[in-house]
Amino acid sequence: FSVVKCVLILLSYDRYVAICNPLRYTIIMNWRVCTILASSVCATGFFFSLIQAVSIFRLPFCNSLIEHFFCDVRPILDLACEVPVVNDILTLVLSLLAITAPATFLFVSYVLIISTILKIASAEGRKKTFATCASHLTVVVIHYGCASIAYFKPKSENTRDQDQLISVTYTVITPLLNPVVYSLRNKEVQDALRKVMGRKSLS
Repeated sequence: FSVVKCVLILLSYDRYVAICNPLRYTIIMNWRVCTILASSVCATGFFFSLIQAVSIFRLPFCNSLIEHFFCDVRPILDLACEVPVVNDILTLVLSLLAITAPATFLFVSYVLIISTILKIASAEGRKKTFATCASHLTVVVIHYGCASIAYFKPKSENTRDQDQLISVTYTVITPLLNPVVYSLRNKEVQDALRKVMGRKSLS
């Protein structure tokens, strides 16, 4: 969960450097920087998972059947014999960190990106530059929208079917959409799609 957020941050930072500092892109995003960023993503995901796992293992459980598609935090906490108040607070705090901090970074990045795009003189140049961010922005909106609903919705409003649908959306559908969304920027893919749909232009 947190790893995906960090990856989206890295992609937004990559777009920011490419658009706001295009001449320095290869210098800023060198091999060493990319390695450090990728390692940071893995370390962050491991740290968040470790905290959740340690806190959950301390709980007594009355049932072993998880009525969910995978071992997510909330469905596991529902199996506890006692009300896991500490775990609920911990989940909320970690969710806030994993969602709001990356969302703030993404927001600032795109404010800077859009302000740079608006300074481009030609309309065609603005359109092409914004097109490089459109795919990433689409994935961000879908993923953050579903994840925010799943983790910030009050437990009293939870229903099993809703939780499963939301979880499938941000854990399965969003990753499946990634190659499709990003591939639509490729001219060859666009041409192939036009042929399949029998249209001359992709709206």
